[in-house]
Amino acid sequence: MKWPSRARSRRESGSCASVFRELPAVFVALATLSCASGQKVKSSYDQLAPMLAEVIRFQTVAGNDGARKAQQQWVMRTAAALGLVARDAGPVTEIELPGPPGAPILGLIVHGDVQPVDDKQWTLPPFAGVVQDGAVLVRGAADDKGPLVQALLAMHELKDSPRSMTVRLMVGSDEESGSSDMKTYLASHEPPAYSLVLDSEFPVVVGEKAWDGLAVLPASDAQANDKPWNIGAVDAGLAPSIVPDVAKLTLHWRDGAPKWEPLEQRLQAKPFDEGTTLELHARGSDLDISMHGRAAHAGVSLATGRNALISLAHVLDGKLPDCALTDLLRFAGQIDQRGASFGLADKVQPSWGSYAVNVATLRPEKRFGDKLALVINLRRPPPFTGPEAREWDFAKVKTFSPRLVPQEVYFGDEPLVFDPNAKLVKRLMDDYAKAADERPPPAISGGGTYAKRVPNSIAFGMWFPGKPYPGHGADEQITVADLRRGFDVLLFTLRDLLGNPPLHEPFSP
Repeated sequence: MKWPSRARSRRESGSCASVFRELPAVFVALATLSCASGQKVKSSYDQLAPMLAEVIRFQTVAGNDGARKAQQQWVMRTAAALGLVARDAGPVTEIELPGPPGAPILGLIVHGDVQPVDDKQWTLPPFAGVVQDGAVLVRGAADDKGPLVQALLAMHELKDSPRSMTVRLMVGSDEESGSSDMKTYLASHEPPAYSLVLDSEFPVVVGEKAWDGLAVLPASDAQANDKPWNIGAVDAGLAPSIVPDVAKLTLHWRDGAPKWEPLEQRLQAKPFDEGTTLELHARGSDLDISMHGRAAHAGVSLATGRNALISLAHVLDGKLPDCALTDLLRFAGQIDQRGASFGLADKVQPSWGSYAVNVATLRPEKRFGDKLALVINLRRPPPFTGPEAREWDFAKVKTFSPRLVPQEVYFGDEPLVFDPNAKLVKRLMDDYAKAADERPPPAISGGGTYAKRVPNSIAFGMWFPGKPYPGHGADEQITVADLRRGFDVLLFTLRDLLGNPPLHEPFSP
């Protein structure tokens, strides 16, 4: 490993302590080894897990600007220690490995922010940075800090290799929330000639479904007196792109001494959805009803989740007073993952697979004046456009109940389509086959990436086909073996792309 010139000159003068002040913690042990004994520092291969365990300790959830800035500084220090050029480009951090003067730029794109977490649902603290049982377990391990570390170390390995292009790693900062970072960046920066987005699956993603957000609100807060209890607080889910693993509803006994035991017995006697569990807690005049499930990525691994909100709606069916909120829960409970309840099962192009529909959150929403809203995330394949999908979904809500009001969260996205015979697609397919010793078909993904926001970009890894994707879920993790295997694939691919002339019209056959 070569240190940046400033640190190297101090090391040569014999001051190890001065070097340590310049380096991220993950490098201190390596510098100590080199200074103390002259032995060669560890390879990039061995640094993958320790580096990932360090960067994931920055809690870069939406709104934590301090963590974002601290992580950006970590990325820039780490890049400098690896002998790479680092630049603060506002909401995007640029890390560069220069090619020949005037050479075109090959982009690598990742994001440094992560989805929110509910600490109580994790086996270990979600930002502890733990390497355990051959895996790195923490929020962001797979999505998307693992690829960030793989890219940094792959670029370091290429420092002494011939290069026909400059390599530029772009680290975004709000992909999981507002997704305004790349728009801001591109307003003052030219995009690379072509880019690989390391935020999806191998071998290469030739289709990304659209991201739709539908909200459903009760038209009135009024509740009938046909039950001895009223509905109180309701809270479920963390974010539209996460299958809710906890859903809570409180009932309030209206008059007299509460008699919760008969209702508790009826609720306990009802079958729960597979993989969910019910918890009841009587507190005088209130009864807290909680359903627990399993979180998952709404677009990529929806089927592996266990939706606590839908299960809660099923258990409470027939137990709530006649009101718009009860209609809202009934609406949530009848939704299926493939879109059949919306009449969308046959509104798809066969090669794209089905819709992925996540009943995501039920809570007061600021965007709707702090009114209670059910938010549903739909990953839409062709042929429907955003306006067509909005009209269709709104009509389904109104047909279900006149006491429900549909609202738009977002219908501004469209599917992203690539020609499977494009030069870059075929090159990436071949590189993956050689590096991974397997040749699966190109992927269609329900997870949207920066490929939709940065011109001439396509998603390439870093998750292996056939394995459940842990991103957005509790206990998100990546095995050290897959971390290393993905690094191998990326390094092989970059050696091929950089060791040959740049592709002309890469997205054409």
